[in-house]
Amino acid sequence: MAGVEVPCALIVMGVSGSGKSTIAEALGQRLGWRFEDGDSFHPASNVEKMRAGHPLTDEDRWPWLNAIADEIERVCGQGGHIIIACSALKHTYRDVLLRGRDDVRFVFLKGTKELIAERLAQRKGHFMPPGLLTSQFDTLEPPEAGEHVITVSIDETVEAIVDGIVRQLKLASAKR
Repeated sequence: MAGVEVPCALIVMGVSGSGKSTIAEALGQRLGWRFEDGDSFHPASNVEKMRAGHPLTDEDRWPWLNAIADEIERVCGQGGHIIIACSALKHTYRDVLLRGRDDVRFVFLKGTKELIAERLAQRKGHFMPPGLLTSQFDTLEPPEAGEHVITVSIDETVEAIVDGIVRQLKLASAKR
């Protein structure tokens, strides 16, 4: 992580059901940073498409990814900090989110398809049907070291996962 002491933005990424919103919100509370769920940046047409059980195309995703990138630019430009939960499944999506910045980090929540399917089966009131999990894994291009990434296993408690992220970020000032 040479070059940047404290990133201005963290993007907690992974497939649906990996715990992005839960981990990002807990991480935001720990660090005292604002949390936003990337799903809130989707246009209504995308939400309806997913509710109907149809996977999004890249064309569906560009406006969504650009809206998130705009918010990162705005917050970072004002000297603030933000944590966004966003699937960011492909390299090209992450490129759009980064816009060449070196002060943004990805946190990849890595888990098995079986564990995530089990979690999705227990989840209520979310627009992503469990049946789309296979398409999420088919789309996933795991981030590589050069992508400003911290990879953590989701096979832990929320607190242990957040502890691991903070440790890897080397943020000594993180609240407990």
